[in-house]
Amino acid sequence: MIQRIIDEAKKARELSYSPYSNFKVGAAILMKDGKYIHGANIENVSYGLTNCAERNAMFRMILEGYKKEDAVAICVIGQTKQPISPCGACRQVMAELLPRDVKIILANMDDLYKETTLDELIPYLFEEIE
Repeated sequence: MIQRIIDEAKKARELSYSPYSNFKVGAAILMKDGKYIHGANIENVSYGLTNCAERNAMFRMILEGYKKEDAVAICVIGQTKQPISPCGACRQVMAELLPRDVKIILANMDDLYKETTLDELIPYLFEEIE
């Protein structure tokens, strides 16, 4: 499963629109029904309007009618020395749009990867106030 989701994230990475940084990032989410949802980073000349690959994948997951409980794993990949690390905004969106037990695979283009959890990525996550 890990190699397949890494390969799916690589496919997504090819769709990146990153003319300013030339730093392509891809993401793939494995759903319980076996489908992969893809996302890539989309840049804008005004960097604040740029959107990350993992957020694009999660937003697409919701728009395709899936619920957070339908996600099994997410993989994020980029051309980095070590496995890529999601930014703080993506970590917070993961905390809201993915189940707490989701498998998170952080990878690089050489297939070096680290499997982690939401609790490791964001130990004091901001949760909805009840």
